[in-house]
Amino acid sequence: MSAPTNRIDAHFANLRASGKRAFVAYVAAGDPSLEATIDIVLGLERAGVDIVELGVPFSDPLADGVVNQMAADRAIKAGASTPKVLEMIRQLRTQSQIPLVLFTYLNPVYTYGYERFHVDAAAAGADGVLVLDLPPDEVAQNPELKPTPELRHIQLIAPTSPPERIASIAKCAEGFIYYVSRLGVTGAQVEVATGIAEQVAVIRAATDVPVCVGFGVSNPEQAAQVASMADGVVVGSAIVKLIEKNGSAPDLAAQVEAFVKPLVAAVKALP
Repeated sequence: MSAPTNRIDAHFANLRASGKRAFVAYVAAGDPSLEATIDIVLGLERAGVDIVELGVPFSDPLADGVVNQMAADRAIKAGASTPKVLEMIRQLRTQSQIPLVLFTYLNPVYTYGYERFHVDAAAAGADGVLVLDLPPDEVAQNPELKPTPELRHIQLIAPTSPPERIASIAKCAEGFIYYVSRLGVTGAQVEVATGIAEQVAVIRAATDVPVCVGFGVSNPEQAAQVASMADGVVVGSAIVKLIEKNGSAPDLAAQVEAFVKPLVAAVKALP
């Protein structure tokens, strides 16, 4: 049975009703500081971002490219931790209701306490969780790996996933499906990956859950091109790179907002 509607579901319902695509932005929570992350998220919201993925700092982020790895390292060195990220979300919720997804790995979740993490994350104001190294097969076989219905559990689908695998993952998908458009780790790319439209069509045939595409998108033209083939686009490394370059600037949040605004506008202009 479906859990009660949360911010992710409500936002995608509104987007579909208006015929618009979603723009999902990723930033590392705590880079350059947790206080700055709040301002950055508010800047992303002002730029028109629909959903924010917050990376939970972890020492061994296997799926991340060097840009996001270094961001996690900076956040950890600045004192960020899983409990502090949840407290930051509580503070953010006094100013914003933008949908938030925690982008994390199993290790930090288990260190915190698996069930307690989910309960506390939902209570803090998170709307979804994407655990990169948790195979969906394990969740299906172990109900304790999905302890709270309040959080949407976002699933990843790779470009190498065969149709039967896609159908299996799509069957348990919630919130939105994150289609990884290329093999390897995160990071900006010169060109958009091939085969996106075909793979998204296969996923859509298996589920009504929205499909967002990420890995490698870094400019307005790429964002619009990718979003035109899906329900939304995810942009991360390009934003994180900007934060890396300007982390000490007093107007960092404004710079992030200015950078992201044309990317969002390109996506929202799609018919």
